[in-house]
Amino acid sequence: MKFHYSASPETTNRMTTEQLRDTYLIEGIFQPGQLVAHYTDLDRMLVLGVSPGAASLALPNDPKSTGTDYFLERREIGILNLTATPGAVTIGGVKHELGHLDCLYIGLGERDVVFSGDTRFYCVSTPAHAKHPTAIMRGEDIKTDPIGDPANANRRVIRRYIHQNGIKSCQLVMGCTTLEAGSVWNTMPSHTHSRRTEVYLYFDVQPGQMVVHLMGEPQRTRNLIVHDRDIVLSPAWSIHSGVGTASYRFVWAMGGDNQTFEDMDAVAIKDMR
Repeated sequence: MKFHYSASPETTNRMTTEQLRDTYLIEGIFQPGQLVAHYTDLDRMLVLGVSPGAASLALPNDPKSTGTDYFLERREIGILNLTATPGAVTIGGVKHELGHLDCLYIGLGERDVVFSGDTRFYCVSTPAHAKHPTAIMRGEDIKTDPIGDPANANRRVIRRYIHQNGIKSCQLVMGCTTLEAGSVWNTMPSHTHSRRTEVYLYFDVQPGQMVVHLMGEPQRTRNLIVHDRDIVLSPAWSIHSGVGTASYRFVWAMGGDNQTFEDMDAVAIKDMR
């Protein structure tokens, strides 16, 4: 497990490209036959890439990494199957099948969690103080109308999985946004939410394409060039917007003081620098 330590706004503003990427970007989280974990001090969030392949992979029960006897002793986790290939997650001997963009939530206290299938599971975990039941939400069952305007290149569909009116959790909020063909902007106008950390996973970025992730303070913006399956750690004081050279998808996940999706501080486009 790799640990990531965040920087202050002032330090971030002085960083080189390499320093910025080392601090806020996670690459290569999906490795064949491996479970790869990254721990950030931002609201103690954990992100994992799980690529079981021919062998099953279990959530690690490593007291040195989490400070507990087993991974979910004091945590909860959201799991999303990123590919069209089905996979399964077995919890205490009970098997749960996950198809394309299906989301599984596992609450505090579950000890034995095993992943299987030739697919890629993306997982986000936050600390938890109470137990909520295991739950699945199928991506195809979420019927939401597109938002945004093709004229502004931001026509997109937002699927909310773990939130106040969906799968219940202690503090984890998780969803997925799909941009329509011809649309490339997400989350613009931009915003911050000083009460929550957010983590972005960009995926289905086609070969030869990229996304420019905007971050930093609204009047001192920075940027990261990201490619398929790259992850950006977004501090609460930072904006988080992106524009691609073609359409793409991203998973957004939050942890912090509340689960109110609308709790954000908007930044007018004219005020950004």
